[in-house]
Amino acid sequence: MRRVLLLVVAMVAGLVGAVATPQVANAAEVVNVVGLSPTRTAVFIHSPAMNQVVQVQILHPAGGGSRPNYYLLDGLHPGVNESTWTNATDAERFFLGKNVNVVMPVGGFASYYTDWDRPDPRFGNYKWETFLTRELPPIIDGQFGGNGVDAIGGLSMGGNSAFILAARNPWLYRAVAGFSACPDTAMSMPAIVASIAMRGGDPTNMWGPINGAGWRDHDPALVADRLRGKALYISTGTGLPGPHELELKPQLAENILTGGPVEAMVFACVVGFEQRLRGMGVPAHFAYRPLGTHSWSYWQDDLHDSWPMIGSAIGA
Repeated sequence: MRRVLLLVVAMVAGLVGAVATPQVANAAEVVNVVGLSPTRTAVFIHSPAMNQVVQVQILHPAGGGSRPNYYLLDGLHPGVNESTWTNATDAERFFLGKNVNVVMPVGGFASYYTDWDRPDPRFGNYKWETFLTRELPPIIDGQFGGNGVDAIGGLSMGGNSAFILAARNPWLYRAVAGFSACPDTAMSMPAIVASIAMRGGDPTNMWGPINGAGWRDHDPALVADRLRGKALYISTGTGLPGPHELELKPQLAENILTGGPVEAMVFACVVGFEQRLRGMGVPAHFAYRPLGTHSWSYWQDDLHDSWPMIGSAIGA
C-alpha cells in the first residue's frame, strides 16, 4: 500500500511539474550574435515554432554577472532592423548602468505577439507566444546572464500582448506594464479586428471566429485572478493634445489627427478594465494622463515613470 501511495504522489508531482514548467520539443538555436556596443547585442535565433530566424536585441550591463530580464514589446508597426524602443525613445540611454537585460524582439507586424491558429496569407506563420515564452527565455538565461526573474511590458499592441502573455503564462512574470494599452480583449475587440484587417490580415486566422472561444481564451479581463500578486502598471492619456504636441516634429499632424482619437478610445477601455480589476480585488497602478495622444513621446515618459515599480518587482 505504501508503495502504491508513493507511486501516486510521484505521478501527481510529475504532472504538476509538467504544467508549471512547459517544455519545448525542439529547442530554438542561436545562429548569430552581433555586438552592437558594449551594452547592446543583436541575437539571431532560429525559431522551430515559426521556422524562421528572429532577431532579438538586448540592452545589458557591460560586465558579467546575472540579472533579471525585462521583455519589452513593440506596437503594430514594429521596427525592421531594430525595436522602435531604441529607434524612437531614449531606452538605450535610460537603461545604461541598470542591472537588467532589456529583451526586445524585432518584428511581429500586427501579430499581437500570439500564436495564430492558422498561417495568414499576409503575415505568414505567427507563433510568437511560443517563441517568447518557451523558446527565447532559456537562451536569455543560459547565454546572456538572465537569472530567470522576468517582467514584460509594451506599448499599444505590445501592451495588450504583455498582459495576454502574462495571464496565459503567469509563472513567467513578476511584473507587467502596458502603455496606452487596454488588455480587455472583449472591450478592445473591434479595434483589434480593424487593426489586423486594415493591414491586410485575416483576424479569424489569429484566434478563430470573432468573439469565439479562442478570443475568450486570450482575454486577461476574464482571468484577471492570474495576475494577482504581480506588479501591474497601465497608462493612458485622454487623446487631447498635451505637452509633446508643442514640439515640432514630422509626425505632429498624425499624432493629433490619428493618435488623439485612438488614445481617447484606449482611455475609455482602460477605465473599464480598471473597474474589472477592482471588482475582482486585483491591485494595479493606473497612470491616467489628463492630456496626451497615442504617440512615442508619451510612451518614453511612461517607460521612465513605470520603471521604479517594474524594476523593484524584479530586483533590478
